[in-house]
Amino acid sequence: MRDDAVAVRLADYRPADFAIDQITLDFDLHPDATGVKARSLVRRQGAAGAPLVLDGERLELVRLAVDGQDVPADGYLAEPDRLIIHAVPDNFALEIETTINPAGNTHLEGLYMSGGRFCTQCEAQGFRKITYFLDRPDNLARYSVRMEADQASFPTLLSNGDPIERGEAANGRHYAVWRDPHPKPSYLFALVAGAFDHYPDTFTTQSGRVVTLGIYVDPGDGARAAYAMDALKRSMRWDEVVFQREYDLDVFNIVAVRDFNFGAMENKGLNVFNSAYVLADARSATDFDFEAIESIVGHEYFHNWTGNRITCRDWFQLSLKEGLTVFRDQEFSADQRSRPVQRIRDVKRLRARQFGEDAGPLAHPVRPTSYQKIDNFYTATVYEKGAEVIRMLKILIGDEAFDHGMQLYFTRHDGQACTIEHFLACFAEASGQDLSHFARWYGQAGTPVVTASGQYDGVARTYALTVTQATAPTPGQPSKQALTIPLSVGFIDADGARLAVRVAGDLVAREDHKIALTEDSSTFLFEGVARAPIPALLRGFSAPVILRDGLGEDQRLAQMAHEPDAFTRWEAGQTMARALILEDGARSAGRRAAADAFADAIGKELQRAQKDPAFAALALRLPDMPELVQTAATPDPEALFASREALRALIGERVADDLLSIATAPLPAPFSPDAGQAGQRALKAAALDLLAAVPARGLGAIEAAFAQAGSMTETMAALEALSAVEGGEAAFDAALEAFYSEWRDQPLVIDKWFSVQASAPRDGGKRAMALRSHPDFTLKNPNRVRALASAFAVRNVRAFHAADGSGYRFLAEIVGALDATNPMVAARLANAFESWRRFDAGRQAHALAALEGLARGPSVSANLAEVANRLLR
Repeated sequence: MRDDAVAVRLADYRPADFAIDQITLDFDLHPDATGVKARSLVRRQGAAGAPLVLDGERLELVRLAVDGQDVPADGYLAEPDRLIIHAVPDNFALEIETTINPAGNTHLEGLYMSGGRFCTQCEAQGFRKITYFLDRPDNLARYSVRMEADQASFPTLLSNGDPIERGEAANGRHYAVWRDPHPKPSYLFALVAGAFDHYPDTFTTQSGRVVTLGIYVDPGDGARAAYAMDALKRSMRWDEVVFQREYDLDVFNIVAVRDFNFGAMENKGLNVFNSAYVLADARSATDFDFEAIESIVGHEYFHNWTGNRITCRDWFQLSLKEGLTVFRDQEFSADQRSRPVQRIRDVKRLRARQFGEDAGPLAHPVRPTSYQKIDNFYTATVYEKGAEVIRMLKILIGDEAFDHGMQLYFTRHDGQACTIEHFLACFAEASGQDLSHFARWYGQAGTPVVTASGQYDGVARTYALTVTQATAPTPGQPSKQALTIPLSVGFIDADGARLAVRVAGDLVAREDHKIALTEDSSTFLFEGVARAPIPALLRGFSAPVILRDGLGEDQRLAQMAHEPDAFTRWEAGQTMARALILEDGARSAGRRAAADAFADAIGKELQRAQKDPAFAALALRLPDMPELVQTAATPDPEALFASREALRALIGERVADDLLSIATAPLPAPFSPDAGQAGQRALKAAALDLLAAVPARGLGAIEAAFAQAGSMTETMAALEALSAVEGGEAAFDAALEAFYSEWRDQPLVIDKWFSVQASAPRDGGKRAMALRSHPDFTLKNPNRVRALASAFAVRNVRAFHAADGSGYRFLAEIVGALDATNPMVAARLANAFESWRRFDAGRQAHALAALEGLARGPSVSANLAEVANRLLR
């Protein structure tokens, strides 16, 4: 088991002994041997006499000079991961020449080739694979970049900032010079060179400046960038209106590349995107694709201020930029679409990704205290939970103080590398509140369990609400402190009437209340309560907690029918469905009445579905298998699947006529990705999903939906439904063959073909395992790997957690093979094992063998070793 990597600790942070304020880079671009000349202005800011230590990996050092004089061989030491220059003056010009091999860079970090084009990925520590440098986020420098390349092969030359000069060079080559006037850390450096289609536009800022916009995509795909451009312009305007942030360069470019480890990267003025989050049209993209493009384009643009203009002092502060920017992109999406529906989707994503992380061996605080490879901490905790912490802060201090705090943060820290403490201090000042207790959210791992009970006094017309909190131990944190937990509380009565009540001591009766639990246990008294209340304690999901409110099924049914808060209305149905599935309610005589009542409630939701189709689509979907595995004490995937299918069949039989009506009704035409049409298609997809549970009524309708689909959303909804039909293998196979025949030349669409098979719930993973040897499968493209391996491990719960261990072995084989060429993606795939200790002894034994095989591999990467070792502890 590899355990030799040195841990980096937050407690050990100290500023560098030197600072580099300016750097000029000159790239002589050749696929197999690119020359890089770097000239930096260096100044000492630490201990006198200390050597200059620069980060660098996989570099061939050609020349090293200080103030124009070559450094002798005994004046420096080049190690595998750093360059030490022993004796340097306090202020000097440093010249470094290196050679790198972009075509051989399969890690997709630093400078590499994708589809015959040069591109970069420098976050978190990729710049050190380009040249020796202070590759840390607290070193902010101004960059000037000259690049030269073959003009026929690489006609487009892009970098950060604004274009300064371009021209022809010798031997059929050409050059371009770019300069970024804003100081930035090295992780934001970007360079792209290649042949692209260019989709241009302009944006006029609120102050009247005209910004030149461009999206660069594969030749022939230019028209498919239209929606991304529209999303970019809406993002720019929204940030001006909501956060008062105007763009600060003359040019903003986006480049889409095929091979990318992330969704996208916010490099200053030159965002590099995974093609999946740029290219879309009515035929080839689903509504989810359009929504993801809108969200991710917004996210990367919003980083211009929350990440670029103000960056992180060190990587432990990663959520300072990522959690804050996720919050901003969630707000943007909510304003573009349905705010209640967006909130439910955000919660579903948080629970699916982050709650499991918090409950297993990979649990860590929003701000970790140590790491071996920072790549492994780009996690749901840092991103999604980090965003929830920002949302709680806004709830606690109020909208006005939050807006004031944001503006104070922008003004005070522009151009700086900051910490969580800098950020919170702005809101403490803006609100006049002490936020030291609230700051515990950043340092404490785990998901709090909030338990509530209420006592109604009809004579006194009061309601005493007692609320407790408890957080289970997590690795390295056996005991937990009480957190500040904002609760958004409201009441209805048994008939659904809203109750306006007073918090004790308040003179005004309200329907909505904001209270904060700050101790292990507190009691809140509400007065003027006319009738026995049904409390909603977490309206809008006001805190990332697990709520146990003790409500009965009649009360949940009342909430499903009448609760004014959309999240609580949806959550009431999900909570009841979870309980019924865990108890096998559809097949248990003692629980059949409750299951029937739930099915009737779903029927009533269908009756009012056209009032809000997007919400109805969410309400019709039962909790999925990953969520049920998280909820069960000792999950049995086969039993959970059977119980869930029985409840789906009960509902499907009960409301089949209404489902068929929705499934066969014509959808609006022509296609538009707007929220209204997307909601209608989501409702049809949910109807097909339930019809799949009643093949006698539904199979024909699902086959017809596939044959008559007018959009990729409808096509994929029908394919997913066919994959779930018992006895529907022949129909599924026929549809898959037709789909592949039509789309085999579109890689992003074929990713969907891989994914729908890998997640097919009824074949024991056989399709996924066969696809491992399909000619279109490759380990070289992260999107294709995720389409097969992630879909299998995350969505195909029965197959991944198969009792014979075949699912664990399948994923481990892919992870091990991938680790040799792309350790970052391999380590992330291994995260799927995070819940292995929650299963029975047999499954644990199989998972243990798979993980030990990964951890003890003879050439395991540091990325994978860290994740595997944490999973095994």
